Amino acid sequence: MSTTAPDPLATLGALPGVADAVDSVRKAVDRVYGHRVMRRRRNAVTAEAALRGARGSAALSGADWNLEEVRRRTDFSGDDESQVIGAALRLTAEAGQLLSIWRQSPLRVLARLHLVAAGGAAPDDAVGRPRLAGEPVDEPLIEAPLPSADEVAGRLEGLSGLILAGSAAPALVTAAVVHGELLALRPFGSYNGLVARTAERIVLIGSGLDPKSICPAEVGHAEQGRAAYVAAFEGYLSGTPEGMAAWIAHCGRAVELGVRESTAVCEALQRGAA
Repeated sequence: MSTTAPDPLATLGALPGVADAVDSVRKAVDRVYGHRVMRRRRNAVTAEAALRGARGSAALSGADWNLEEVRRRTDFSGDDESQVIGAALRLTAEAGQLLSIWRQSPLRVLARLHLVAAGGAAPDDAVGRPRLAGEPVDEPLIEAPLPSADEVAGRLEGLSGLILAGSAAPALVTAAVVHGELLALRPFGSYNGLVARTAERIVLIGSGLDPKSICPAEVGHAEQGRAAYVAAFEGYLSGTPEGMAAWIAHCGRAVELGVRESTAVCEALQRGAA
């Protein structure tokens, strides 16, 4: 007699309201992929989505710069805000290069993301590895209790196992869980929010929901505001069905707002204004 191991991600996908969020996201993504500009200028849309996504992620981490300033600036080695912007841009550029590795070793990808984000701004021995007991964490937005280093190690292994095992859950659900778990753990000494949102991007791209990376969820997270982001994340931390569903729906709305942003880019390109 054979038994099938439960699929916890698929269980989350069955929560009330989640199916509606998944369906709404899929319809929105399909619409922007069907835009006539995507047939001729997809690379331009992808590049603009990456820039705007990086700006949105940085805004949530405390560096809320005007888009044109991000576009214009070339040196991000100055103050703390400049370094956050630079880290977000590097992570967005790196995300698409890590898809095949993610499917084989998510923990290697997370280590690489932290290395890219830090860019030499942190002590070498603290970069690209989960924090050790007693090491501080600099995360300006999330104030939830910090799990111990031992708990971080165990839960990272569990998250990796879920990804490697595969799931019947929709991409939105998997992306939201990866994002929420990394925010909850804050496994690195710095840049955890940026890394978590980049990991969400990798799942959305690698799952096939957004294979051309033109639907920047980071834009939508920023547009909904830091207070709404934290409130939704508290639902994830609660672990209740209602809280988890609210977090997944929040992440779904973020993707839809990212779609709206890229649709506006497509319209501008069509008019010859961008």
